Amino acid sequence: MPLTVGVIGPEDLVQKVVAVGDRAGSARLLPLPYRHEDQAARVVTGAGSRADALLFTGVVPYTGAEAAGVLDRPAMYVPYNGATLLRALVELLRLGHDVSRVSIDTLRRDEVLETMAEAKLPTDRVRVLPYRPGLTSEDVVDFHLDARDAHKTRVAVTCLGSAFHVLEQHTHAVRLAPSRHSILATLQALVLDTAGRHSGDAQVVLGIVDLPGAAADERLAEDIRVLGGSLAGLPDGRRLVVTTRGALETATEGFTRIPFLEGLAARHGSAHLGFGLGRTAAEAEALARRAVNRARATGPAAGAVSMADDVDIVIAPDSVPAGGAGAESPAAPESPALLARRAGLHPGTLDRLRELAAADGGAGVTAHRVAEHLSVQQRTARRILKRLERAGVAVPTGSRQEGQTGRPPIVYRVLL
Repeated sequence: MPLTVGVIGPEDLVQKVVAVGDRAGSARLLPLPYRHEDQAARVVTGAGSRADALLFTGVVPYTGAEAAGVLDRPAMYVPYNGATLLRALVELLRLGHDVSRVSIDTLRRDEVLETMAEAKLPTDRVRVLPYRPGLTSEDVVDFHLDARDAHKTRVAVTCLGSAFHVLEQHTHAVRLAPSRHSILATLQALVLDTAGRHSGDAQVVLGIVDLPGAAADERLAEDIRVLGGSLAGLPDGRRLVVTTRGALETATEGFTRIPFLEGLAARHGSAHLGFGLGRTAAEAEALARRAVNRARATGPAAGAVSMADDVDIVIAPDSVPAGGAGAESPAAPESPALLARRAGLHPGTLDRLRELAAADGGAGVTAHRVAEHLSVQQRTARRILKRLERAGVAVPTGSRQEGQTGRPPIVYRVLL
């Protein structure tokens, strides 16, 4: 049975995405239009269980739904890029408009300038308002009208439907629409990600709980319920945990913490947990034994998750840094390959994070910066930073207000 993808956005863009996606045939597309982007979270909630995944027609409704905390399933948005802008500029030129005096919202400034420079168009009178969380339709309209009045721009290029309907009454306005290529590429990525999560969530996980002297613990069975698992005894006195990947990943917040590890270690002096994720029960058991040995080598209290391809993720108690008690700063890893295995990240991801850390000028990075740099969701970026922190190469140094509403994001000092 094909996956059902809910398409969320203004009605005309939803119809375009559905028309393009239906021809691809990779999923059943469910139109979920709204009248204004402020309604995106309400539309997501109203979709209920009818959609396995969510595809937004732009970044604005996506971030609105994310901020409302309603993204409880795989979700992506169709990006607006330089190629989309170039098509609009060519059409403006064909109609005789002056594209050297334009105001553009949502796209990144460097992408706009690079696109126009490659087309040999002047950029000195171009005004750009990049998207930022919390940006409203009113902000977008004010930007374009201010650009018209203060900088004499002739055309407003917007990605926001609600802003376009206001702007077209005051100036010449053009509304960008996602390209067919962007729609198909994003839809394919979303379908693959959703299918992978569905199969991965059902994957059986075996875990081993190793306590000193095979000590009894009446509270352990209650602790294990947090992982959605069951408990059984092993011949050597250790305990075997049976759960699924989806339940384990949710309970451990993406393999970054074990809720009861600190308390378990406090009751017994030391505690080690190892979880194996394999394609078969035999492979999962072998990986669980490798994981618990890795946990024992880490310190008096630790957990580890071992997967195929030699990926090990070490999880320390919340009160103890990954480098051990008293560790105040991250230690440089002995090799990138070892760090990649230790953090459970792809080496290529570490390379790109290394570039970001080198470019931050000592100011530190946030989940928002990581998400932008890696083109991932902020939820994924937070998990990546947490894994680096557990691996001992990222240290939270404070918080920073980046223009968003709500709690300021945590700033990390990353040494790679």
